[in-house]
Amino acid sequence: MSTGGDGEVAIDGDLVRRLLDAQFPHWSDLPVASVQVSGMDNATFRLGEHLSVRLPRFARWVGQVEREHEWLPRLAPYLPLPVPRPVAMGGPGEGYPFPWSVYRWLDGEPTTAKSLADPVATATELAGFITALQGIDATGGPGPRWSNVFRGVPLGDERDSLASEARVRPKIEALRRAGLADADAVTAVWEEALAAPAWDGPPVWIHGDLAAGNLLAVDGRLSAVIDFGTLAVADPAVDLLPAWTLLPAEARGAFREALGVDDATWARGRGWALAGSLPVPDDPFFADPARVTAALDHLDQLVADL
Repeated sequence: MSTGGDGEVAIDGDLVRRLLDAQFPHWSDLPVASVQVSGMDNATFRLGEHLSVRLPRFARWVGQVEREHEWLPRLAPYLPLPVPRPVAMGGPGEGYPFPWSVYRWLDGEPTTAKSLADPVATATELAGFITALQGIDATGGPGPRWSNVFRGVPLGDERDSLASEARVRPKIEALRRAGLADADAVTAVWEEALAAPAWDGPPVWIHGDLAAGNLLAVDGRLSAVIDFGTLAVADPAVDLLPAWTLLPAEARGAFREALGVDDATWARGRGWALAGSLPVPDDPFFADPARVTAALDHLDQLVADL
């Protein structure tokens, strides 16, 4: 979800066309088309048949561009699913103030719980991807920082993360006032996560945002993992998100077993999933009623799991 605040940059196909013509004229003959689902934090366009263009909407996400260009080529050879392959990095121009990226296009549609051909097989495959990512040497990798919303810091940390007390508690109270969910039950999930022992192992690679929209599928089977802007070396609990936001209950156990997750990490994972699933009226991410419905379903899954 977007936490970039004010200062959104307007991005459309005409701007992308001008940037390409000015900086990468060898792609000037390729058509530019909006994708069906574009993110809140970055705008994505298809370039011809085999490329995509991705541009940050907010200054906060500028650091994600360099992070993906630096680390994705190093990580990709060790991962069992395709990930974005950076092709070129553009710079400010044509009235656009930030760096931006060109990637190889990856086929697939964003996953949903209903679209999975075999949820248990998906759970096992996704766990294998996470295990492979965590197993890559993390020496020199970037820790949690402002440009990835501090994903991977301890739950409740005062830094401006999705899982800071300053963000989570007011959202729970907003849910209570709106009568959208059992706020006491949601609070219990959060407090259980806060009380769980902190990660005491070495920091590992995390994707940081394994939301359903960042997991692509073809014919109901995982085909790629995208959007590594929140990549970091941190607490692995952050990447347990799909257990409650994608996988049905019958596949959740297979996911946890395949990862070998202990109780404390599982509880922290619930906390991170809860922090990203708290719909409130003033959050632009939840302007779409379907997102509110999905978020409330995620909260139900989290409460039931506890």
